[in-house]
Amino acid sequence: MKNPESMLREHIRGLLSLVKKKNKNQVSEEEQLRTIIREFLHYELKEAKTPDNDPAPHKSTGINVLEDLLKKIIPQIEDDYKLLTTSEEQRESYRSHIVDAVVKTLTPVDLNNDALEGESNMELDEEVDVDISDDDGEDDMFIDINPKKPEKEEKEEDPRDSFGIEGKDTTGRNMAYTTFKKVESQIIDSYDMLSDPEDQEIFFDYLIANLKLYFDKFETEIQPNVEEPTNQAYDSAKEEEPEATGDDELGGEEEGEETLDLEI
Repeated sequence: MKNPESMLREHIRGLLSLVKKKNKNQVSEEEQLRTIIREFLHYELKEAKTPDNDPAPHKSTGINVLEDLLKKIIPQIEDDYKLLTTSEEQRESYRSHIVDAVVKTLTPVDLNNDALEGESNMELDEEVDVDISDDDGEDDMFIDINPKKPEKEEKEEDPRDSFGIEGKDTTGRNMAYTTFKKVESQIIDSYDMLSDPEDQEIFFDYLIANLKLYFDKFETEIQPNVEEPTNQAYDSAKEEEPEATGDDELGGEEEGEETLDLEI
């Protein structure tokens, strides 16, 4: 049988061990909590340093709608515009037809909206009378099941002719016609979304202005006007270069030397 002192010592050691374990677990939980807090703070700081690539919306709804529209139609217009590389006249014609088509398309939409708004404010109390009397006789009731065909069918008009601008290159016109058919509905839908007159005016003005600015940008990318770099040594040497005399040129021809015309 253990003596009381030994039993007391064992109990004390057991209590100390239990306290140590509890303290150890408490420290472990605190460390876990500290780790979580540090990771959270690190994430928040990282997010705060990341720039916002999505700019805030403009204060004008018309500008916001237009910006969304330009993201859709400009890539298509650019691709088709840059296919016209034969001559500058083709691209100038393409540009004129696109801008002209946008103006002509949105103007009727604006007029139709005004007309519908006017009709909504009017009371329609009209009575419709349909006269179905047979006073005109039986001849008007006859249905001819073998109508005579026209002797010569008229040739259908090319829709690109009515789309075109007189005096402009037809290749540019045809390409513009094809492009506009792809983007026309998107332009009309975006404009028709706006009912506020101020938004409509801003949308229309900024659309035309941006189309012209983008065409200027595309033309610069096709025909960059870059001056050749030079320096003072080259300029000085160029000025000191002696001009060939007539005798030298004649002598060269007599000796059978070939003269190269480097002028482009």
